[in-house]
Amino acid sequence: MKNIAAIALISIALVSCKKETTKITKVDPKTGKTVTVEVPADSLAKVAENAAIKDSAGIYTQTFKLEKGKTYPLTTYQRDVKTMTDPQGKTLNGTSESTDEMSFTVNDVKNNIYDITLNLISKRNSQTAEGKTIVVDTKQPIPKEDDLKMIWNINRALTSNKLNMKMDTKGNVISITGFEPVYTKVSNAVGTIVKDANQKASVVASLKESFNEKVLKDQFSKNLTIIPKKGVKIGEKWTNTENADPNGKIKVTSNYVLKSVGNGVAEIGVTGGIPKKTDKQAQGAMTHSISSELVQNGTIKFDENTGWINNQNITVKTTQIETISDGKQSQSMKSVSNSSVMVNPSAK
Repeated sequence: MKNIAAIALISIALVSCKKETTKITKVDPKTGKTVTVEVPADSLAKVAENAAIKDSAGIYTQTFKLEKGKTYPLTTYQRDVKTMTDPQGKTLNGTSESTDEMSFTVNDVKNNIYDITLNLISKRNSQTAEGKTIVVDTKQPIPKEDDLKMIWNINRALTSNKLNMKMDTKGNVISITGFEPVYTKVSNAVGTIVKDANQKASVVASLKESFNEKVLKDQFSKNLTIIPKKGVKIGEKWTNTENADPNGKIKVTSNYVLKSVGNGVAEIGVTGGIPKKTDKQAQGAMTHSISSELVQNGTIKFDENTGWINNQNITVKTTQIETISDGKQSQSMKSVSNSSVMVNPSAK
């Protein structure tokens, strides 16, 4: 009887140690097919009953459930490694990095409209070529080099500022205000180095073209809301096309797929780019041609509870070949750029 009791106790212990599991749906990266897998239940993050990214009859939509008084990060980071090869086969390598750190503090929410303070925290730029690296970082002292002091002054004047943003719970940015005091700070900063009034005005005018309400609205609409308003199913694909040049002749296509939703995270896959294109111009016996191509690939992850972006990591490869030929012989210059485009990078 003792042996039977012991066996019974072992059986109970084994049952009690067995972890509960749950099933989640995801896309198999190897086959591209939607599969259901079983995972430990305690490995899943707790998802709010009324999550921002939620399922209704198999269709997922994205909204925002941000909390009053909380601050949400949005740091963008890009690293470009460029290799140029001349007609003789000699290569020249260069690396550039840029980081823009900002955050969003929710002051209030009324009638499904968020009142948000946009905190412009810091900017960092670096370039490395031929073994030499130069850095302009607003968290560091002003550089000693005269040609870098202007950039540092402008970046420093841009940061440590606050803008006010109104955004609805669906992610539509209604307004962004508070630019004029920033323009004034930049103008004063430039004035400490540039004495010529026309040159000073030109610098401020250039800033206004790249840093304004429309530009930031476009940037945030691309970073904050990816899932279409109509919603999508797991494994469903959709496409977005935008101009890559001012004339609109070159288009960048981004193909998205909702790979999985679960464990508190919605993961979206990104592919696409610019198909290979060749332009040729002939003048007499000489022919000048330029071929270019862009390929992108990566993932974007959103917090299932709040709808806020957790992380983006996309690689972009750009290849351009310029060739001059007289019909008998030709010379080519090749440029290849490998970029990493991240949002809220956990590691670089």
